[in-house]
Amino acid sequence: MQPVAICRHDAAQGPGYLIDFFDAHAIPWRLFAVDAGETPPTRAGEFSGVVILGSPASVNDDLSWMRREQALLRDALRLERPVLGHCFGGQLLAKTLGARVRRNSVPNIGWGRVLVTRFDEAAEWFGARRELELFHWHFDTFEIPRGAKRVLFGTYCMNKGFAIGPHLGLQSHLEVTADSIRQWCRNDGDDIRRNISASVQPEADMLANLDARVTALHRLADRVYGRWIARLPGRTRLIVPGLSRLTAPVLPHTRPRGGESWGERLLQA
Repeated sequence: MQPVAICRHDAAQGPGYLIDFFDAHAIPWRLFAVDAGETPPTRAGEFSGVVILGSPASVNDDLSWMRREQALLRDALRLERPVLGHCFGGQLLAKTLGARVRRNSVPNIGWGRVLVTRFDEAAEWFGARRELELFHWHFDTFEIPRGAKRVLFGTYCMNKGFAIGPHLGLQSHLEVTADSIRQWCRNDGDDIRRNISASVQPEADMLANLDARVTALHRLADRVYGRWIARLPGRTRLIVPGLSRLTAPVLPHTRPRGGESWGERLLQA
């Protein structure tokens, strides 16, 4: 089986629980650390799928590495190699499919409820539940690409997820861990406090009952990631969520930063 290409844009925003899941199910993967100077590929033929992670940059910054990743996504779409986008990755997938990405009306930070739509695609990815609790940390939002279906929607951001064929774009984080969320809060506590509102959760609320919340989030991730890897070329067995749980350590994370110049300091062309 060919490896899954994973594009990382910040050393502190690694794939987290996704790597635990891949390793538990013997899915080969290759990490492209764009933040460390690695060049992302532009061809998907040597990969079984493509994962695009979060970033402190905006997809509208039009940097050279983004153009390469868009070429990679276009090739993956052409070859029907499944694409999975987390937050920035979901936005880049939407943009590659011709949809607009713009500033959301408000920042959306912390735990929050999202609703699962009634499309068959939503039930396939998320099951019969109509309501989920996800972890959010973003400032931009995507439109739903033509031909895709909205699978999730939220209160402070309408478009929380879309699906088209074997591809899934999410405006949330399934890959976070309890340690990574604590790290995000430590690194950006002042920013949280300056933006406290209905759409930005106070740190104390974000960390309340954290281990149980993350455990529930990872149960959902097991289902979503299981459905995604079942679509990889050469992978025919559908993974049943909850069959394996790992406690392997993960790299610390920091959250994507907002503000008008968030793409100017890092990952310049």
